[in-house]
This record gives sequence, C-alpha cells and structure tokens, in this order.
Amino acid sequence: MTHPAIALIQQRFSGNRFDESHDMEDDLIRQLVDLATRAPSAYNLQNWRYIAVRATPSKRRLCELAYGQTKVSAAAVTFIVCGLPPDPQALGRRLQPFVDTGHMPASMAASWQDDVRKKYADPGAARDEAIRSASLGAATLIHAASALGLASSPMTGFDEAGVRRAFKLADEELPVMLVPVGRAAPGNWPQKPRRPLSEVLEIA
Repeated sequence: MTHPAIALIQQRFSGNRFDESHDMEDDLIRQLVDLATRAPSAYNLQNWRYIAVRATPSKRRLCELAYGQTKVSAAAVTFIVCGLPPDPQALGRRLQPFVDTGHMPASMAASWQDDVRKKYADPGAARDEAIRSASLGAATLIHAASALGLASSPMTGFDEAGVRRAFKLADEELPVMLVPVGRAAPGNWPQKPRRPLSEVLEIA
C-alpha cells in the first residue's frame, strides 16, 4: 500500500483554477506557515519570511504585479515567500534553544556562526542562500497545502520591484516565489507527465 505522503507527492498538481468563494481562516494560515517552516535550511538559518495576502484589494494589486495571472486573486490566500541573507547574529538566537536542551555544544553553535559570517560575506553567495532557503520553504508549503486538501501553485512570474514596493519589503528581503493556496475549482489539469528516470538519474 502506498504511504499517504507518497500519494500526495504523486498526485500533487499546480492549481490554475481556485474556488473564489473560499476564505481561509487565520488559524489555517498559521498552520500552513508553521508546517512550511519545518523545511531544512543551511545551518538552521531559517532565513525566510511569509506574507499571506488575503484581503481582496491586496490580492488584486498582487495580481496586477503578477502580470494579470488570475489565480493570484482567485485563491483564498497568495503567499509571498521571501528569502533573507544569512545573519550570523540571528543564527545564534535560533540555535540557543538547541544548546539549552543539550543537543548541541555551545562551541559548535559559535563555530557555525563563524562559518556563516565567512561563507556568506560575498553578496552573491548570500543571495543564493536566500533563494535556496525560500525555495525549500515554498516547496514545503506546497506539500503542506496538499496534505490539508488544498491546491497550490508556485509562481516566479511577477514584478519583483513592484512587489517590494507594494508590500513594503525590507531592503534585504528578496521575494522569491508567490504561492497561491486555496480550494481547487473544476478544470485543473492533473500532474503533468514526468521525465523518465533514465534521463534524470545517475547512480554513481
């Protein structure tokens, strides 16, 4: 018997049609983001932020910035998934509970902070890590939505500068992806065909 988590991955589809009458309560939004933040990130940086765009005027504005893609305004919520540059000081705070419970030596946490400071001193490396973390968070959000019976759709087609201005992002925040989430409406395609493993897998 196929495990339910595997079935969700096999059946997941990118939603283009959403039930516009569906509203999403705060508690469900919080649950989705709580699950999304279980995604892995380098050094446990957790360098992401989620903006849940639910109000109708805000969704309409975001739809304009997504070049008129109506799923942004039709979905109950469209999440703006932002990546942030790695912050060694913030990492110390995020690791401290792990140190306090005895899972990690304090010296190791300090060493990780030093590694982050050195590794991401280059702005390009910092931006790459912001994109990686936000992408992992967005993917986890998508699978969390599927597990809760909701449709979703990752989107990279939007005006980045416009989103920054309209939603007052901090200078260091990078809007990496939009993820509309809501109840699917009729007419969505199933998951599209995947390439055969012979084309994508090498076992070395």
